[in-house]
Order: sequence, then structure tokens, then C-alpha cells
Amino acid sequence: IYVTLLQVQNVNYMRSTVKYSVFSLEQGKGEEDESYGSDDLNELEVNGNWTPQEKALHEARLKAKAKRRLRKSSSRDSNRESISDSVSGELSTDPHSPKSKNAVNDRKSRTGKGRGLPKKGGAGGKGVWGAAGMVYEVEEPDAKDPNYDESSQVNTIYATVVPELDERELEKTINPIVQEYFEHGDTKEVEMLLRELNLGHHKYEFSSLAVSLSLEGKASHRELTSRLLSDLSGKVLSEKDMSRAFDKMLKELPDLILDTPEAPQMLGQFIARAIADHALPMSFLDCYKGKVDCDHARAALDRASVLLSMKTKIMRLDNVWGVGGGQRPVKHLIKEMNLLLKEYLVSGELSEAEHCLRDLEVPHFHHELVYEAVVMALESTGDTALQMMVKLLKAFWQTGLITLDQMNRGFQRVYDELAEISLDVPHAHSIMETFVDLCYQDSVITKQLRDSCPTRGRKRFVSEGDGGLVKS
Repeated sequence: IYVTLLQVQNVNYMRSTVKYSVFSLEQGKGEEDESYGSDDLNELEVNGNWTPQEKALHEARLKAKAKRRLRKSSSRDSNRESISDSVSGELSTDPHSPKSKNAVNDRKSRTGKGRGLPKKGGAGGKGVWGAAGMVYEVEEPDAKDPNYDESSQVNTIYATVVPELDERELEKTINPIVQEYFEHGDTKEVEMLLRELNLGHHKYEFSSLAVSLSLEGKASHRELTSRLLSDLSGKVLSEKDMSRAFDKMLKELPDLILDTPEAPQMLGQFIARAIADHALPMSFLDCYKGKVDCDHARAALDRASVLLSMKTKIMRLDNVWGVGGGQRPVKHLIKEMNLLLKEYLVSGELSEAEHCLRDLEVPHFHHELVYEAVVMALESTGDTALQMMVKLLKAFWQTGLITLDQMNRGFQRVYDELAEISLDVPHAHSIMETFVDLCYQDSVITKQLRDSCPTRGRKRFVSEGDGGLVKS
């Protein structure tokens, strides 16, 4: 046994030394040593003196030699391809050629594996939606998902929610709409703006606010308010809303009288007009018979009943507020201005004359007032009428009621017709010169307008030596 163990140790030692010598020869000497070792082994094979260890060493060297040859052949092929690519690159120097683009943007595999196709059929990579023709199915919600909400799985309808306006915000929002309506008079625009608001149960207050603002305004504003209530009835406002609005205003009449003394009569006209326009029900007045304790509310209801009894055959009380300024006939405006000037000469109240002129609402026709005032001054007797007319024109000029253009047009019309006026008023030229000088002294007219006043030449006879010729 001891001898056998020694033989096994010697064999293992010989194998390790042989392997070490073989690998050192492979790294150090190369092909010459390989060919030399193979010849020796071949001679040993011929002589039949091989041992199993030497035969195993021979097979290992053959495998290592085959691997080295494969590596050298692959490196040569790669060198050839690089040389051919460099040559082709020198021939085609255009960077925009399709070959160069394909070489840069080619998505084929560079590892030499596979069939050269894009990965995952073009459906892989960053920023890719998927392969062509891929249809994504609707994903059913997972009940086990921690974000799963059972109540939100029902069909949801999204809508814009407008918060309801309270009383303070309502007044701040409605006042600009009504004031702007007084300027343009377009009821459709007001209707569109109201539909965008959420008035809620305060919807009826729009009518009361509009009527309150018109009471403080002009007759044309009240006419526009009546038209607005008629157009909004049945669309934005119901008869019930109208009834609540006028009922509220009847209760607030004691406060409205403080700012507008004529509020009961005006409110009665509003009620009559609304009933005639079918904005209020016919039974509105019957609800208050014998149930009104306030004297102002009773006066308003009486005014409405009287107007309705007078206009039973007419469906609309169109003239309850009068006719608007520009819609009146010219003859009617001239007549109103003549009455205004005559009342002023009798009373001498400038404020009343200014109020009447503003109520006419014809700022483009104020030159007619200037013309009538100058003609009336020329036809009057005495200096009192001249002084009063100069004072009136000065007041209108200072308040801005009559503009410079209207003042110049009025005087120019008198200048053009002065020859015809002198047929009825022989001293019209001299009176006109005096009147123009007084107006210029009070800064009513300009110097240019004063100098353009026509003058009548004076004729006189010279001495007898001139032969009795008339000289001007």
C-alpha cells in the first residue's frame, strides 16, 4: 500500500509539471514550439511509447491551437471590413447621403446575433407607443386597487357650477349691467348676461333694482326699463318674479320718495305699463283692493288703475313715458323750445329752463335753442329781453349744456337769415350788433364769431359841391 501511494503521488506530480510546462511553452514561444512539440508527440505515437498523461496533453494542445487560429481569422476579417468602410467613406463624403443616415439611424443589433431586426418589433425602448397596429383594450378597474372608489365608477357628468349671488354681490353685479343698458339699449345682451349669472331665489330683485335706477334717471331710461321688463318676461323672469318685485317696491315707497318725490306716480305708470305688456298678471291690482294702508302705495295703485281704464282699447301704453328725444318730430321740438324760452322770460328761473332743456334729450339740436333765443331777443322791445337772453346763454355755456359747435351754428344761422329778419324788424342789424357785443363781453361767443356778424352800411348825403351824390 505504501508503494502504491508513492506511485500515485509521482503520477500527480508529473501531470502538474507537464501542464505547467505546456502552458509556459504556449505563452512564451508560440507556433514554433507548438510545431516542435507536436512532432515529438507524433514520433512518440509512431514508436508506441505514449502514456495516458501525454495523450491527454496532446489533445489539450490541439484544442488551444484551434482556438488561436479562430481568433486570428476573425480579427483579420474585422480589419478588412474597417478598411473597406474607410475607403467607401472617402469615396462618398456627403454626410446627407442615405447610406450614412442608415448607418447612423440603423436600429439593428451590432452584436452579430439575431436576424438584424429591431428589438421587440419596434415596440420596445423609451418613448415608444407600441408596435404598429396594436390596439389597447379598455382596462377594467380592479376592486383590489387601493385607489379604487366604488362610488366614482358610475357615469360622471362634468358641468360648470356658478355660485349663487348673495344680496351684496347682486347689487354690485346688477347696477353696472343696467347702467350699460341705458347706454346701448340692447335687451338681448342683458338677457345673455343674466343667464350667465346664478341669481337663485334673488332673481326677482333684478326688476326692483332696474326700476329704482330708472326712477333716478330720465324719461328715456324709464322707457328702456319698461321695454327690458317686457322682453325678459317669460324668458328670464316669470310673472311671479315681477309680482314680487313690484310688491317689494310698493313697500319701499316711503324711502324712495326721499330721493324721488314723484316715485308713487312713476311706480304706478310702471305697473300699468307692465300689465299692458303682459309682464304682470291682470289680477295684480285686485290683490291690493282694500288691503293697502300706506298712502304712497295707494296713490301708485290708483295711478295704475286710472291709466289702464283710459287705455282699455290699446294693448301697449307706449307713450306713458313720452317719446324719446331723437324720436320726436322737429316741429314738436321747436315748439317745446319756444315755450321754454317764453316761460323763462316770464319767470326768470335759470334752473327750471336748464331742467326743461335736459328733459328734451336732444343735445344735437341745441343750436335751435340758440337760434330761437337770438331771434326772440331781436323781436323783443327794450333791453330787458336782451340782458335775460345773454344771461341764459351764458348759464348754458358755463354748465356745458350747449357746446361751442352748437353755439356757433345757432349764431351763424341768424347771420345767414338776418336780411329776411330785417324785413319784419327794421333795426335788426343794430340790435344784432349790440347783442353780439354783450355776448362777447360775457365770453359766450368767440372773437371770430363776433367779427363775422354782418353790418348794414350807412348812407349819407355830402355837400352840394359833390353834386348830390350818395356815398356809403
